[in-house]
Amino acid sequence: MNKLIDSLLHAHLHDPFALLGLHRDGNEWAIRYYEPHATQITLTGPVEGLFTKIHPGGLFEWRGTVEPDRPYRLRINEGSATREVYDPYQFPANISEQDLFLFSEGKLRQGYRMLGSHPVEINGVKGVRFAVWAPNAERVSVVGEFNNWDGRLYPMRLHGSSGVWEIFIPEIRQHALYRFEIRNRSTGNILTKTDPYAQGYESRPGTAALAAPANQHQWQDSQWMQARGEWDWLHGAINIYEIHPGSWKRHPDGRFYTYSELATDLVPYVQGMGYTHIELMPISEHPLDESWGYQCTGYFAASSRFGSPDELRHLIDTCHQAGIGVILDWVPAHFPQDSFALARFDGTALYEHEDPRLGFHQDWGTHIFNFGRNEVKSFLISSAHFWLSEFHFDGLRVDAVASMLYLDYSRKAGEWIPNKYGGRENLEAVDFLREMNIMVHEEFPGALTMAEESTAWPGVSRPVYLGGLGFSMKWNMGWMNDTLNYFHNDPVHRRYHHNQLTFGQMYAYSENFVLPFSHDEVVHGKGSLLSKMPGDAWQKFANLRLLLTFQMTFPGKKLNFMGNEIAQGREWQSKWELEWWQLGEEFHRGMQNLTHDLNQLYRTLPALHDQDFQSEGFSWVDCNDAEKSVLSFQRHARDGSSAIVALNLTPLPRQHYRIGLPAKTTYREVLNSDSTYYAGSNLGNAGLIEAEAIPWMGLPYSAEISLPPLAGVILVPEA
Repeated sequence: MNKLIDSLLHAHLHDPFALLGLHRDGNEWAIRYYEPHATQITLTGPVEGLFTKIHPGGLFEWRGTVEPDRPYRLRINEGSATREVYDPYQFPANISEQDLFLFSEGKLRQGYRMLGSHPVEINGVKGVRFAVWAPNAERVSVVGEFNNWDGRLYPMRLHGSSGVWEIFIPEIRQHALYRFEIRNRSTGNILTKTDPYAQGYESRPGTAALAAPANQHQWQDSQWMQARGEWDWLHGAINIYEIHPGSWKRHPDGRFYTYSELATDLVPYVQGMGYTHIELMPISEHPLDESWGYQCTGYFAASSRFGSPDELRHLIDTCHQAGIGVILDWVPAHFPQDSFALARFDGTALYEHEDPRLGFHQDWGTHIFNFGRNEVKSFLISSAHFWLSEFHFDGLRVDAVASMLYLDYSRKAGEWIPNKYGGRENLEAVDFLREMNIMVHEEFPGALTMAEESTAWPGVSRPVYLGGLGFSMKWNMGWMNDTLNYFHNDPVHRRYHHNQLTFGQMYAYSENFVLPFSHDEVVHGKGSLLSKMPGDAWQKFANLRLLLTFQMTFPGKKLNFMGNEIAQGREWQSKWELEWWQLGEEFHRGMQNLTHDLNQLYRTLPALHDQDFQSEGFSWVDCNDAEKSVLSFQRHARDGSSAIVALNLTPLPRQHYRIGLPAKTTYREVLNSDSTYYAGSNLGNAGLIEAEAIPWMGLPYSAEISLPPLAGVILVPEA
């Protein structure tokens, strides 16, 4: 007993329930309670009595021959102040052995329901259950506003070899601030850590978690969710508007828009422009605005800088009711070094690797998750499940997949450790990604997973049962780089780089590709898309209109970062809103008009999206006219409908340009990026084109058309 008391008073006690709470002691019952600031403690209820102070450090004990009714209450006097409490150490464990087993096996998909803080009721008493994984701790306590951040109070019970610690604290308020105080078993070092599974945190720069934030949102999107589960996304239109919530718009005083304000302003804008999805750059809690969310510390918490979790639910619900899907940018590859968060969580490399050759990203200064550790796998899979289940996200864009797949990613010889077969593949990360994708597709019908992956790893977007990684889609970084490199060239030199626009067809159907012009292309000195274009102002805007016309008509789903649609002039800066004032200028307004019309055509013409992932959806009309820098191709839908696209990649108008056509019919010019409505020169084909029985370019018919300078036209058969 004395050894237990000494351990308690020095905050070493590994098993506080062995000492504290109600115990049978021979013929008597004993209650021991620790409160160093108490002057008197009284047991209330049918069985009453004063406690005796059995140690001057603040340990009190009551003894009696009659067992007190449970749950019993204690009256605590601290000088002239009096309060009544339930003894936390009278309550049984509230975590199931099955959940602990699944967690330790890496199979617990809803770990956020076991770990973290949760409002529960035990034996008729309401309170908050806290649980945390810290297998190398000697002692773990909950510290918070409710105990003056005193780690001697509320030490937790350990669930055997699972490494999971738990305690139920009665009658504390929801949203009370708390952390975990951890004493390392080997060193005795004391760490104060934020709860990895917390579902809410105080506003930066504070880092404490919020106890059991309530979810009171009433979802109104059942129709959307049912339709999503039946949606044939492989053949559907997917056109994503990527946004950074902190800089899409800002208030005049610099404040962020909240989730609710985005629901009011962003949703109608996206709906009116014709996008099908919004992709939110990471809104998982992160301490530094400048990280844009990619240095995440809260894998189960929506960032408080934009409002409450229920406000985020409202935003997503509003999107769904407007027919817009929402994708979350999710970062399971790495986490930051912040000492309050995951790094060396219990004094050891718990979530990361001990060896920096496996566990540290030199480029980003971040830790790499130990994907081979079952509990880490449960943590990350549970995070994916949480966002899709609790917030109704329609998919996850998984960041930096290439860095996960290769052990030698951005490392020199000698700076990495091969796998068990001597290879460079991160086998544990591969297993994790496959299990994550299986979980998403099993439990969330119609939800999508998209990999940001830039290597030649095979089968990224192929099912796991076929040996793939199981993603729905993969970003086509090769197409993006080739296309931007081509457009960067002065048009006089483009004939020498023609293959940069045609080579993509060599691998276009090896994966389910998304064609991305993302935030990564308009930051860190790369300039905006507009600034990448050569020529004078007129040519820059014409080139950009042509670039987006090429993207929207080429096989693959679409993604554009906010600002692309208005031809923002400056490089994106996360601390300022977009330059919306530029819409007062004709060129920028024309770019927005073109984006709107391209978005609408992409959605309404099946030929432009129906077979994005099948070679049957595309055929060249002519890919060899490098001398004139003209490209022409057909897009096909399964219903037999088609569209013909011709692109003039020089500033020279091509009058009487003969183009091959598949049928002898009338073709309507449904879009011309040189229209005056888009701030172009308005050279075109007066709407209708008649095919002639003149074979051309391998097709049985043809017509002479006008190809405007630095512009694309889309032709659709009238019949």
